[in-house]
Amino acid sequence: MNKQIISFPKGKAPSLIPNEWHVWDGGQSSDGTVAVLPKMADLENGLLKVLVPFHWWLEHDLGNHQSADVSERVAKGEVGVWFAADDDILNQIEVIEAGRSIWPVVGAHFPIFRDGRSFSTAALLRARFHWQSEIRAVGDVLVDQLLQGSRAGFDAFELREDQNLNLALKQFSLFSVVTQNSWRDQRATVTNDSSAFI
Repeated sequence: MNKQIISFPKGKAPSLIPNEWHVWDGGQSSDGTVAVLPKMADLENGLLKVLVPFHWWLEHDLGNHQSADVSERVAKGEVGVWFAADDDILNQIEVIEAGRSIWPVVGAHFPIFRDGRSFSTAALLRARFHWQSEIRAVGDVLVDQLLQGSRAGFDAFELREDQNLNLALKQFSLFSVVTQNSWRDQRATVTNDSSAFI
C-alpha cells in the first residue's frame, strides 16, 4: 500500500496527501476461494478507514447497517467501497444512489495496467450518477495513465509503490490544450484565428 496518494480535485491543483484508506481485498485467498470473512475490526491494519469490495458490501447487506460494528464505522465515514473492473454498476443503481450519502470515497480497481474497464466505471459514476465525492484509482495504476484517468472521472490515484510520485505530479501539466470534453472541463475550441485555441 502506498503511504501517499495523488489528490486532484476538480478545480484544484494536484498534490500528494497521506493515504488514509486501506483497500481490503475481501479476504480472497491465494487459491482464488473466498476465505472466512473477518469482522470489521480485523480489517484495520493500522488504518481507520477501509475500502471494501462492492460485492462484499452487497453480500453483507451493509446498506441496511445490520452489523453494529460495521454500522458504527459507516456512520463515522470510515467505510467506502471499491468496484472491480467487471462490476456492472448499472445493475446496482439503487445501492449506489444510497451509497452517495455514506461512502466518502469509492475506488475503481485496475487488475492490470492494460485493463481499462475502470476508466468506464469512473466515467459512469460522474456522468450517470453525478458522483461528487472522491473516486480513487487503485490497483495496477501507472504514471502514464494519470492524465487520461483525471479526465475520465478520477480525482485521486493510489499508484503502485514502484512508481515515482514526483514524476507522476508532472503528468497533469503535459498538455495545455485538450480536444475532448470531460467531467473536469470542456475541450478547447478554435477561434477565428485558426492558429489559436481558447
